Amino acid sequence: MFAMSVAVNESFGWCWILVGFLVGGWLGLSFNKPDWLGGYASYPRRLVRLGHISFIGLGLLNILFALSAARCNLEPQQLQIAAIAMIVGAIGMPLACGLTAWRAAFKPLFYIPVASLLTGVGLIAYGMVRG
Repeated sequence: MFAMSVAVNESFGWCWILVGFLVGGWLGLSFNKPDWLGGYASYPRRLVRLGHISFIGLGLLNILFALSAARCNLEPQQLQIAAIAMIVGAIGMPLACGLTAWRAAFKPLFYIPVASLLTGVGLIAYGMVRG
């Protein structure tokens, strides 16, 4: 189960970075329009930019997790929880950003990826310090 978790997170991370580049390219088609999504400093446009960069940043964190997992002194169940939490957080963050940019009522969704990433990174940090 350990090797499967690491392989999934590493593959997911590279795929998520690719998705981030594709989304960035698509968003870049409209970046030069001053009024796009309400203007450069508008709430929706800031959330869309945050969602775009979260694909790349959280993809990188999943790769780092995969590279660090072998040195992480965690029980197999803890490692599995960390692996799942990192992927859930990476999927949830751009989703929460996009939905909140569309409708502000979705803002509470941010608790899901934030809690998930805190769980994953917390377990990884604990395992690295413990190891």
